[in-house]
Amino acid sequence: MKMAGVVLETLSWKKLIILGLFLLFLLVSFFLIGGLIAPNPSNVINILGTKCVNTGGIGNKEWFIPRGSGLEKCIQYDSLDDPRIEDDRVSANQIVFAFWLPHVREGKQLDFSRWQQTMIGVLQLEIIYDEKVQVEEDAVIQLDARIGYRNEEDDVNDWKELASSLEERHLNCKMEGKKENGYAYECDLLSFFELGSIHHDYYLVNIKVPVEPYKGINMGIGKLRDITLVAIHQNGGFTRVWLSIKTVMFPMILAVLVWYWRRISFLTRPANLLERTLFSLGIAMSVLNCPLEWFTLVLDMPFMLLITDMRQGAFYAMLLSFWIIFTGEHIMDQTERNRLALYWKHLLAVVIGCFCLLLFELSERGVQLANPFFSIWVTGIGSKLALSFIIVAAIAASCYFFFLCYMIFLVFRNISAKKTALPAMSSGRRLYYMGLIYRFKFLMLTTLVCAALTVVFFIMSQLSEGQWKWGDEDPNLEYTSAFFTGVYGMWNVYVIGLLSLYAPSHKQFVPQSTSDNSQEEEVQLTYMPSTSEASTFQTFAAKAAAD
Repeated sequence: MKMAGVVLETLSWKKLIILGLFLLFLLVSFFLIGGLIAPNPSNVINILGTKCVNTGGIGNKEWFIPRGSGLEKCIQYDSLDDPRIEDDRVSANQIVFAFWLPHVREGKQLDFSRWQQTMIGVLQLEIIYDEKVQVEEDAVIQLDARIGYRNEEDDVNDWKELASSLEERHLNCKMEGKKENGYAYECDLLSFFELGSIHHDYYLVNIKVPVEPYKGINMGIGKLRDITLVAIHQNGGFTRVWLSIKTVMFPMILAVLVWYWRRISFLTRPANLLERTLFSLGIAMSVLNCPLEWFTLVLDMPFMLLITDMRQGAFYAMLLSFWIIFTGEHIMDQTERNRLALYWKHLLAVVIGCFCLLLFELSERGVQLANPFFSIWVTGIGSKLALSFIIVAAIAASCYFFFLCYMIFLVFRNISAKKTALPAMSSGRRLYYMGLIYRFKFLMLTTLVCAALTVVFFIMSQLSEGQWKWGDEDPNLEYTSAFFTGVYGMWNVYVIGLLSLYAPSHKQFVPQSTSDNSQEEEVQLTYMPSTSEASTFQTFAAKAAAD
């Protein structure tokens, strides 16, 4: 009996090596592009706030500009210890901390590029010890914040308001050693704002720290001397490389996906579970590859971060689900296959985990579309909940990886058990099945490596998301462009390889026995349903049919 399998079974060694070398070259190229061509994924700007004087009263809505060539420049002091403040009888409510983004370099005012995509702002407070005004435990600082923007062609005073809000942040300040007047506290960074789009040339931030003794506002925060704004924005050069990769890979994945489904449609049976799942993975990869970010160069799209989170979450869910089904369908001890209901427990856990993580991200960034100053990290409970959620997600990802390792171990064990039937075969069939075993084991090991790097990428991206928000100024982890582009390229190479190797083959091949009258034992290395079933799985090796 002749039976057509998948390309992995019937492809000649020469063509298989050529395909493997091409995919390996593609994968290495992604790492080299990230390491040699792309700059760091993000840049950090530190700007010390300019102390401006508000002479227009509490309700004054004018912008306070720290730099300028004329009357637009605010009246300012070098520091809050400046004796002129006392001489001029300037109160704390009249001080406005002004920040012009980006900063000046070598006497030239820089401007933002739309390639820089996103920006996160955090605050570093310089609070000095004063025995008369000490930092209370669980102190809360209230900030009257505004952020505005203008473009290069606009008038120097034509700043438009992007957002304004009265925000509260919890202080976590400690004094190491002996407390003496004039010594500075060590305070954690404060989450301030997050912009999902950098569409304008310049941004202006004004912060007031109102003091109202009768209401107890800003009375237990110590003696505030300076505020430094730390702005973390995506690197424009990295964005160019990233979009170039997505632009190249999007049509490539799409072409392979169309070719794969055409092969499926030519079959006389409906697509089975593994084929449908692999096709869905290809769709998820194509959606993730779609370079929608090109539109941000023309349109102001602050919701792009939201769309990116949704696409990333959908891909994670599909990739994790595929690995469960992929390994499960190759565990030959199971008597039932091709039923999604068999994996409902595993898939439900994956979907719930990815959905919770996505919901957590969207709950913050969805509100930030209306108020970029909002953050779930601003309250003690919210910060602990967010940090706990990230830790639980990291633990869940690690547990999933170990469970996947266990399933792959079962696959290897069952295949090894089937190898005991090979010595009874003819040399032709034995060599044929040994080759298939080596091919399949290599594919499963590649899956394991891909899973490991994906888990590491997931954990690192979550830590990168929160490192500035929970006050870690000197993170132990260093993220490089090579890792980001390499893992992203690995996903594309892995999906292309699976679509190519698990497409139905148009060839029909049965290894010949050495004896015309030999009756060899049928060996089934992976599960294959009978022809009476509605669908047939791709198998790692076809049945050894007697002549």
